[in-house]
Amino acid sequence: MTAVDVVIMAAGKGTRMKSRLPKVLHRLGGRALVDHVVARARQLQARRIVLVTGHGAAQVEEAVSALERGDGQAVPAFVRQEPQLGTGHAVQQALPQLPDDGIALILNGDVPLIEAATLQALVDSCAGQRLALLTVEMPDPTGYGRILRSGDAVRAIVEHKDADEAQRGIREVYSGFMAVPNALLKRWLARLTNDNAQGEYYLTDIVRLAVDDGAEVVAVRTADKLQVDGVNSPQQLADLERAFQLRQARALMEQGVRLADPARFDLRGTLDCGQDVEIDVNCVFEGKVRLGEGVRIGPNCVIANADIGAGAVLHAFTHVEGESAGVRVGEGALVGPFARLRPGADLGPEVHIGNFVEVKNASLARGAKANHLAYLGDATVGERVNYGAGSITANYDGANKHRTVIEDDVHIGSNSVLVAPVTIGRGGTVGGGSVISKDTPANALSVARAKQVSIANWQRPKKQPK
Repeated sequence: MTAVDVVIMAAGKGTRMKSRLPKVLHRLGGRALVDHVVARARQLQARRIVLVTGHGAAQVEEAVSALERGDGQAVPAFVRQEPQLGTGHAVQQALPQLPDDGIALILNGDVPLIEAATLQALVDSCAGQRLALLTVEMPDPTGYGRILRSGDAVRAIVEHKDADEAQRGIREVYSGFMAVPNALLKRWLARLTNDNAQGEYYLTDIVRLAVDDGAEVVAVRTADKLQVDGVNSPQQLADLERAFQLRQARALMEQGVRLADPARFDLRGTLDCGQDVEIDVNCVFEGKVRLGEGVRIGPNCVIANADIGAGAVLHAFTHVEGESAGVRVGEGALVGPFARLRPGADLGPEVHIGNFVEVKNASLARGAKANHLAYLGDATVGERVNYGAGSITANYDGANKHRTVIEDDVHIGSNSVLVAPVTIGRGGTVGGGSVISKDTPANALSVARAKQVSIANWQRPKKQPK
């Protein structure tokens, strides 16, 4: 098979985005637009990937390099288009990176939803011998290059600004994707001129040059407009985001996931679901999330990088932020509403975390409960512990974090402070309102608070008259 060399156009300024951020770094589904395109190139097992950068080049190159390294992938090659004199000029900058024996697959860094199967069909049509174009019919083709045919044969592409009235009535347009043998691409790019309304070097002019040389030009049509939709404005980005999310929602429902409303669902990463999973409205999933069999997610939850065990329930407004450390929720656990699980939270089976409880870098064993208004940070909590409302682990001394250990069957009274490092012995009880700074023995009642004093007939201070 002929090797494929992918060239991704990522030099545009994106003026209509009205943003300091280069257009290709705006996000769709939680990932930079260009990151989606690079991922498709990886799926094709491309021999090399070349990014043509221009506006915000250093920022784009740094971001893409970090993304690829984070995924354990080789960093693409970068070439810069300075100044930016058109699409043909952009590809010219990549030519030194393209050996004559390969196929150049030209992609666009702001068209994120192209699918690998479509690109493979384009490469197959090229077959190392001909120029293959990806086309689509648009209800409103304004702004796109029109496909000019003679019978079934493609004769040229005319850009919208150079098209006459009859040509503007053509609805078949060039998508911006092509596959072409590298050796032929180099020959045709060397003959480009900028004799057009824009004064630019159009990549699409190579179609006319190919026809002049007697080379075969073929068109691969896709009926899926979403795959070739680009992003030029915040409105287009928002429209594409919703279309993308609806596509993901439908794929999950086909697997049996029950979504209360697929129009109010956001997946910004990967979501692996067991059987009989239910997800209510306005939930956001980020990073890598796994939901076990029978999991129920209440409305307005945000869940990032988490493994949720079978039968667990996350009530409304629960916020799970796993980040790199991840979060685990055991089978049958109940979390929320209004709970926050931070990196390193590890909940065992049947654990209860209630409203306004925060857990960070802490493990809770089977059956432990913290039902309301509490903080557990840098803690190891045993089985069947009951952690009272308003209680906290004081884990930070201003310089270092310290760990609290609460052994099995402990009862922590409300409004207690456990000053780490400290261990609460098995079966022990901490009286409400205590500040515990020393280890406690097993099965003991530990109370550390001032003696209550009542002063009879005490008068509060009164305001003095002006």
